[in-house]
Order: sequence, then C-alpha cells, then structure tokens
Amino acid sequence: MSLAAYCVICCRRIRTFAPLPKRDTYWREIRNIIKFTGSLILGGSLFLTYEVLALKKSLTLDTQVVEREKMKSYIYLHQVSLDKRENYGPFSTVDIEDHDCATWLLLRKSQSDDKAERLEAVQEMSESHHWHDYQYRTIAQTCDPRVLIGLARSQETDLRFFLPPPPLPSLKEDSSTEEELQQLLASLPQTDLDECAQYFTCLALSESSQSLAAQKGGLWCFGGNGLPYAESFGEVPSATVEMFCLEAIVKHSEISTHCDKIEANGGLQLLQRLYQLHKDCPKIQRNIMRIVGNMALNEHLHSPINRSGWVSIMAKAMKSRHIMEASHAARVLANLDRETVQEKYEDGVYVLHPQHRTSQPIKADVLFIHGLMGAAFKTWRQQDREQVVTEKALDDEDRYTTCWPKSWLAKDCPALRIISVEYDTTLSDWRARCPMERKSIAFRSGEILRKLRAAGVGDRPMIWVSHSMGGLLVKKMLLEASKKPEMSTVINNTRGIIFYSVPHHGSHLAEYSINIRYLLFPSLEVKELSKDSPALKELQDDFLEFAKDKDFQVLNFVETLPTYIGSMIKLHVVSVESADLGIGALIPVDVNHLNICKPKTRNAYLYQRTLQFIRETLAKDLEN
Repeated sequence: MSLAAYCVICCRRIRTFAPLPKRDTYWREIRNIIKFTGSLILGGSLFLTYEVLALKKSLTLDTQVVEREKMKSYIYLHQVSLDKRENYGPFSTVDIEDHDCATWLLLRKSQSDDKAERLEAVQEMSESHHWHDYQYRTIAQTCDPRVLIGLARSQETDLRFFLPPPPLPSLKEDSSTEEELQQLLASLPQTDLDECAQYFTCLALSESSQSLAAQKGGLWCFGGNGLPYAESFGEVPSATVEMFCLEAIVKHSEISTHCDKIEANGGLQLLQRLYQLHKDCPKIQRNIMRIVGNMALNEHLHSPINRSGWVSIMAKAMKSRHIMEASHAARVLANLDRETVQEKYEDGVYVLHPQHRTSQPIKADVLFIHGLMGAAFKTWRQQDREQVVTEKALDDEDRYTTCWPKSWLAKDCPALRIISVEYDTTLSDWRARCPMERKSIAFRSGEILRKLRAAGVGDRPMIWVSHSMGGLLVKKMLLEASKKPEMSTVINNTRGIIFYSVPHHGSHLAEYSINIRYLLFPSLEVKELSKDSPALKELQDDFLEFAKDKDFQVLNFVETLPTYIGSMIKLHVVSVESADLGIGALIPVDVNHLNICKPKTRNAYLYQRTLQFIRETLAKDLEN
C-alpha cells in the first residue's frame, strides 16, 4: 500500500469518526509526518484537507494520487456543478460515490431559488434513514438555518441532522444561575408592563439585596415600593425564585423591544442553561419555551435563536411523548419557519394538528376554548378509567389519549388545523397566581380574538368547540368580531359551534361561591356567571339575536351529574335549563361538569356525536 493511499484511508476514517485500521507498521511510519486540518468556511462549505509535512527516505509518494484524493476531500457546493456528474468544471477527475452524490445533490437543491425545490429537498432529507453517520453530520454542518428548521419540523427526521448546542458561557465568578436570572430580569425595562408582570418581578427580586436595588434603580414594581408582604416570605426556594423570574420574563417577552434586551443581555444562553438544569421540572421548561416562542415572533431574532442552539433542542422536544412539551416546541418552530408558515402563534395559542410540515392540504380550522380552571391540553383529555389506564394502553392512542383532539380528531379529519387556546382562570382570588389579575369575559375575549386573528383564524371555514365559560368567550368574540370590519372573515367563515355545558343563563357555582365569599373569595369570572348578572343576560340576548341571522350550526351538550369542587363541595354546576342556548340540539349526558368534554373512549357517544357534527357541518368545505 502506498503512503498516499494510506493517507486517504486515514483521512476518511477521521471524517467518518470510524476507528483507524490496525496497521501498526504504517502508522508508526507516518504518524509524525501527516497533518490533518478541518475548517468551515463561509457559504456552508466544509473543507477537510491534509498536508504531508515530511517523508522518510524509505517511503515513496505518488503525487498524482494525493492530488486526486485531495480534491475528493473538498466540498464545492457553489463551484461544482452537481447536476451532471460527468462535468465538474476544473476538477474533471473528481470521483464521488453514489450515496455521497445524493447527499450533495440534496444540499444544492435545498439552496435553490425555487421554493418548491427547496421544500422537496428538505422532505427528501427527512425521509432518508439509510445514510451513514458522517452524511447526517455533513448536512448538519453545511445546511443553512432555513433547512435546519424545515428538518426540525419534519416528522420522521433523524436527530443526527442536529448538532449539539454550542458550549454555554461560564457563569460569572461567585454567581449562580438563579442570581444571573434575577440580574437579567432586573436589567429589563419596566415600561409597558401590566400589574401581574410587576408582581412576579417583585417576588423574583425580593431576595436580592438593597444594594442591587440601588444599582438597578429600584424600579422593580409599583414605583419601587414592592409588595409589603413579599419581604415577609423569608428564604424562598431557588426553584420558586426561578419560576417567579420566568413568569415575569414571559410577560417581558410579549414586548418586542424587551425581547431585544433579553437577547442582548445573554438571555438565550442563560435560559438554555436553566432548561438543561431543570430536566426534571416540566413547568420550568415550558415557561422557558414560552419565552423563546415569544421571541421567535420577531424575525430579526431568528438568527441568534438558531445560533444559540435552540432549533436542535426544539427538534428533540418535538419527538417527546408528552403532549405539552411537544406542543410548546411545535409553537417555537412554527414561529421560526417562514418558509411554510405565514401565521404567528402568540403565547397561549397552540396548534395540536398539524404540528409538522405536511403535504396534506388544510381546508378548515377547529378551535378549542376551555373554561374555568381549564387548560389547552388537560381540558380535552380522555376520561380516566382504571381498566384503561395501564402502561400498555398508554402506548395505544386509540384506546387512551391525554388529548383527544390531537390523537383522535386529527386522525379522523386530517384536513383540519386544530388549535387549542390557553388562558389563566381561577375560581377564587385567594388561589389566583396573580392577585392583581381580574380579567372580565369581555377583556379576555378581545385578547384571545386578537391572538387568533394573528394565527390566521378566519382565513378558512371553522368550528368553535367550547367548554363551560369558554362558550361565553366564544359568544363574546363573535359579537365583537361582528362590529369590526377587519374581523369580518371570522364571522363569514364560522360554520358552527359546539357548547359543552356552557352556562348561558348563569351557574349555581357563582351563587354558591358568593354565599360563602369569605371562604372562597370568588374571582371576577365566577361573579360574572351569576344568574342575576346583567352582563351575562345582555350577552345571551345579543348573541341569540345575532346568531339567528347567521347560518351557524349549533350543538349543545349538558351534564346531568353533580361535580365535586374540592373534597367537600358537591354541586350541579350547569343545569339543563342554563345550557339551553335557544338554538341547536340540546343533548343531556350522564357525566359531571368536568367530564362532559372528556369522552371515555374513541367509540363513546360524546366523541362520535362531536365528530359527526364536525364532518356534517364542514362537509362542503372538506370536499372542495
């Protein structure tokens, strides 16, 4: 074997991270005379070269072979014509293996000026599962961010396409992650913040010294006075302080100029450190993803988000079996993907289907709006049964699911975009996460409507699905949209509404809470549900008159069993009379208020009747 040939073997072995051949004789002869050099140049081209530094007199060197093999070690994405393998410009002797040629063809295609070609190339990459390890790594090192984000949003993508995030900067001397998070929060502007953001800032920074307060100007909350009782908490656990910090930064990240400050002050790297430290705390990780997702709404921040390694982290999170983790990651990547996503998903708006890039045309939207004490995911989970909840059943989404719109409805109606909305609610001000947050139905409906319109809601035919107070929000949103010309498409494209135990005429929960107000301190939302609430009566009258003029299809479900509120209170939350909107079918179901929107199985009447309504109402739209 000639030295040149052996150099080529060594070079290829290093490039593919494979072990060197056990040729001790040759290795002892050449280990000190060959230098390998790797570098990454602009334009995404990877150069791997070697230099022969010295030769012993006993060895011979075929320079022509060396030169030919050297050319094979270079990658010329722009100079080399890959359309015709027989023509490589000045490098006519280049010999590329068939499987390597396919890799570079896809890379070139992914940089095409034609969008359709770029998308097709990314799809072909994501479907490649037979490549060598070095080929995935080569793509990872040479593709541009646009391709990387496309791969992250492709369902079957191999995670070897994604390089590990870059090393994080070291913590400052005598500093902890908690302290640096507090410093990041204290460095952010205090302008344009609501009272809850200021409240969480107070709690997060209450452990800081007065000297730090002086350095930062003392503008933490409420004019620098802070909350009197925040100082009485004493020593607050680190994880709690970090959670308060994150809650405040979530609010900051809703303001574009504050996002710039977070990035400029090293927030993306600090949040990544916190994300890695709290792998056992999903709530902290979700809040971090909320922040990154909000920052991704600003396109000028896409480059720093990508450079800091968040795309790789989100690609892995997208494959999680946990619906919340995968959905938060899907929101981040959708906001980064300007190739195939025109909509922007603000905090609290989650796409349950499709979460990946798909060739399936989306013809209609179904929107899920939860009620009191609900959430975007847990409200729509399957009703638990002991004989169903087993480890084996959990692996079979046809038998058990933690989110039936994502698992069942998406399979039965793949042409739908399924969106679930989340907002904070509480039964009692005593248990409110933020004691200053007292948002009325009118305020919340305006906020949610604005977010949904930013997500493109109204551009397609749609159906609203609501539970409890969520139905009142839907009614208010439609009334508000009917008054605004820019929201006219929301009205024109609404085909139907499903109400699960919506208290159109008030709820006994409000009456019960008010009677024992000193125990429950009923929240504003609960007070608005009272039967004698003027706002509720006005909403019902206005909506009934409005809906009769429209061609909305309506389906009402109502519970017949009482619900336990806590361990002591048993209450029939919504009566049959209150659930009767006045239009549409009214179907009583033998379940309680919490389970009225949680089918027991995929074959249960609750789900099958819901599915039938969606299919029939959207029949013409899904056929087109």
